[in-house]
Amino acid sequence: MKLVPLGDRVVLKQMVAEETTKSGIILAGKEKERPQQAEVIAVGPGGMVDGKEIAMQVKVGDKVIFSKYSGTEVKLDEEEYLIVKQSEILAILEA
Repeated sequence: MKLVPLGDRVVLKQMVAEETTKSGIILAGKEKERPQQAEVIAVGPGGMVDGKEIAMQVKVGDKVIFSKYSGTEVKLDEEEYLIVKQSEILAILEA
């Protein structure tokens, strides 16, 4: 199956959470924070959303930072994804 987002929605695959802190402390399952970095898997067409023209600024393959408590979690074919509005994406990570 394939997720195809509508409007200004973007499908993200979250990056793996860190299991140790910078000082080397190993974190138990509950102490790990949900990562705020993800890879863009699919992008909606944009267009008219709530009466405003929306141009999509991200593309498939971009690494992005998104708002901490944003989006809707979806599980498809044993993979977990996050569907967010483009406005919930804060930045694109460039190498």
